[in-house]
Amino acid sequence: MPPLRLRSLDAFRGLTIAAMVLVNNPGTWVAVYAPLKHARWHGLTPTDVIFPFFLFIVGVAIPLSQPRPGRVLRRAAVIFALGIVLNGLPGFDWASIRIPGVLQRIAVCYLVAAVLFLTTGWRTQAIVTAALLLGYWAAMTLVPVPGYGRGDLGPEANLAAWLDRGLLGPHIWRVARVYDPEGILSTVPAVATTLVGMLTGWWVQTARPPRTIAAGLALAGAIGTTLGAVWSVWFPVNKALWTSSYAVLTAGLALLVFAACYAAIEIRGWRRWATPFVVLGVNALALFFLSTLVAHVLTLIHVGDGHLQKWIFERAFAPWAAPVNASLAYAVGYVLVWWGGMWLLYRAGVRVRA
Repeated sequence: MPPLRLRSLDAFRGLTIAAMVLVNNPGTWVAVYAPLKHARWHGLTPTDVIFPFFLFIVGVAIPLSQPRPGRVLRRAAVIFALGIVLNGLPGFDWASIRIPGVLQRIAVCYLVAAVLFLTTGWRTQAIVTAALLLGYWAAMTLVPVPGYGRGDLGPEANLAAWLDRGLLGPHIWRVARVYDPEGILSTVPAVATTLVGMLTGWWVQTARPPRTIAAGLALAGAIGTTLGAVWSVWFPVNKALWTSSYAVLTAGLALLVFAACYAAIEIRGWRRWATPFVVLGVNALALFFLSTLVAHVLTLIHVGDGHLQKWIFERAFAPWAAPVNASLAYAVGYVLVWWGGMWLLYRAGVRVRA
């Protein structure tokens, strides 16, 4: 079967990466609207759905692209290496460089999901997905943590954080110090998120009528959202821990958004509105890497008593609006600048592949 490219998936990917760039690049972190922040610990904000949406999309694309083993290994290695580059700049202190990260988690989840796609059928993949979610729930709530006991889901006392400190040592997220939001054990349910996406990819490439496909996506999304919300009573929704309830809830929400995109574009034929997002979606990983790299470089260039990013914000945005609005305006402007760059690539027919 030849690879299938869905404009609705490209639009969903573009919408997701635009949101990711937006929330990662405020003008100042001291003035940000609450929905553009992550939940402090347990709970969910709009920002908390962005990363699982992207992993879900990575999964959907696997059956559609029909990957080859050699390409899977190379792509995962390149994405992981790019994540290390972002973490290491500018000095690459190998004694303390953070090993986990967003791109690293994407690489691992893609690798595991793609290998399962190449070696198993959808039924086995569904069983593995359920096993990962249930196994993670059991581990996090039943396995005692030395010095803390079992079932404590606090930032320092939970099993995932304890393992990250023990296995990664100084190579974890310096902001938190006691846990890593893209750590080792919490990647297990993130793989499950990707597998839900992959099962969705199986579904959308069937010979069923498009309306049946859209209805199936919406029904699965409603079930997943409800199940995740109910599960949170016993295993709270938590992005940093990627709890099983969080994985199921956000996968359900992703299915609902994808169902809406699919119905609008593939069934209704409403394609024009999606073009700006498709422009971003076809080169999403390149956009994430380059926008993160440039944002980091802007903080390394010293201007006066600060850095270039601060100088741009204080002179071009801060004088014209309240701090929280100026901060948002900077983020929107940053997204638009990158949209311009991605539009040039799109018009030239350039598709950057790892």
